[in-house]
Amino acid sequence: MERITVQTSIKSDIDKVWEYWTKPEHITNWNFATDEWCCPNAENDLKPNGNFSWRMEAKDGSMGFDFTGIYDKIVDKELISYRMSDGRKVDIEFSQSEMK
Repeated sequence: MERITVQTSIKSDIDKVWEYWTKPEHITNWNFATDEWCCPNAENDLKPNGNFSWRMEAKDGSMGFDFTGIYDKIVDKELISYRMSDGRKVDIEFSQSEMK
């Protein structure tokens, strides 16, 4: 399977970015593709072999699904590696650079 790379820059400190990416109370505020969707529930056991489950639903109730997986490796404020329930692998790398 071909590997896909996505990169973004966020103007914030690494502590805040890590917290907002990993805490369930924040995941429910950003984990959806468009404004027509929502994430009403997120569970996140952020440790190797820990599970995550993030519920995604269309706001009109027409459809929804649970996005689930298992964490493989966690390096605090540096790396999150996991396997989705369908077997695909994801690596998320975090790095701090000078804010301008």
